[in-house]
Amino acid sequence: MGKNIAEKIFDAHLRDEPFPGTKVLDLDRVLCHEITTPVAIADLLWRGKDRVFDNTKIKAVIDHVTPAKDSKTALQAKMLRDWARRHEIVDFFDVGRNGVCHALFPEKGYIRPGFTVIMGDSHTCTHGAFGAFAAGVGTTDLEVGILKGVCAFREPKTIRINLQGRLAPGVYAKDAILFVIGQLGVNGATDRVIEFRGPIVDAMSMESRMTLCNMAIEAGGTSGICLPDQITVEYLWPFICADYASQEAAVSDFRRWHSDPDASYERVLDFDLSSLEPQVTYGFKPDCVKAVRELAGTAVDQIYIGTCTNGRIEDLRVAAEILKGRKISESVRGIVSPATPKIFSQAMEEGLMQVFMDAGFCVTNPTCGACLGMSNGVLAEGEVCASTSNRNFNGRMGKGGMVHLMSPATAAATAITGVITDPRQI
Repeated sequence: MGKNIAEKIFDAHLRDEPFPGTKVLDLDRVLCHEITTPVAIADLLWRGKDRVFDNTKIKAVIDHVTPAKDSKTALQAKMLRDWARRHEIVDFFDVGRNGVCHALFPEKGYIRPGFTVIMGDSHTCTHGAFGAFAAGVGTTDLEVGILKGVCAFREPKTIRINLQGRLAPGVYAKDAILFVIGQLGVNGATDRVIEFRGPIVDAMSMESRMTLCNMAIEAGGTSGICLPDQITVEYLWPFICADYASQEAAVSDFRRWHSDPDASYERVLDFDLSSLEPQVTYGFKPDCVKAVRELAGTAVDQIYIGTCTNGRIEDLRVAAEILKGRKISESVRGIVSPATPKIFSQAMEEGLMQVFMDAGFCVTNPTCGACLGMSNGVLAEGEVCASTSNRNFNGRMGKGGMVHLMSPATAAATAITGVITDPRQI
């Protein structure tokens, strides 16, 4: 019997199996940010174990509230900053050089096919787009990862999802993953890896694949994962060109991580998305999904374009194309937050920032702040946000606020009209 990609990665990184089914894996990357890591740092200090296993494999960033908005968030940032300096963490990104972690770290070439990656952040599953096993973990596992470079997992079973057909104009990766979550339910992939396959995935850019994998956790998944291919190699080529004679050689090498034709899956689901329409969430769960036309005309107060889901250059281009030459409704406020300084700079060079500003958007520095209701776009009670983020939990972006998740295209169209709008109408 062949093996799927997750099983191959587990086999290649197995350090120990202390109990049947519990596998201790060597880690290639331990990622850290200022919200969850300070708790681990404080506990390691208290235990007299203020050490790191490898200061080149740990990557750290201040991204959730940046710059700090109050004394508490300033202290969190200071704890991470002091720790990074104390242990000479090679890749630490402070204010001014920082970006949203799940956009910044791939952009820097830190994630590779076959890697094992953990972080104290549930959307670490984003990095599975590169053919890596990437999972969000709790404080204890993060501490062990920082200290010893290992993490214990129950080997997850894998659900294979084949996305067939071709996405229609105006329909994007965000619409595809919202539809999938609606089909699976928020617990449909709990403790499972979701392996995304099919012609739609094959045609996606790395940015779109990251969007797809980013929301695997919203269906309960431990990790989303795509098979590495030519598109993966082209994205990583500036970082791996010294390791391979050609891109073809890199593609050939990465095929060792491909699932075998006779690999076993817990479930295989096929979805033909050729007729898929733009999607949007309602209510307070990510699996509450409808076609945009079913919620068309619903008034909103704020538009938010950004986050680790949809704050990349591809996303900004799509939104700017719709907004160019238009103004947002006077009934709404628009906020756009490019996910990294590189994306911000590129958007400026391409004139996208001017498009957003001319349309009436507020442009902010790279930050996660608004997504989790901490800064740069918090909702007031009773307000409604059309957001390109990944969670619509009750109060997610502010106590008493409502969030409708949608693609950048739908968000841009909604900004123009002031009500939820199908982007294909504009």
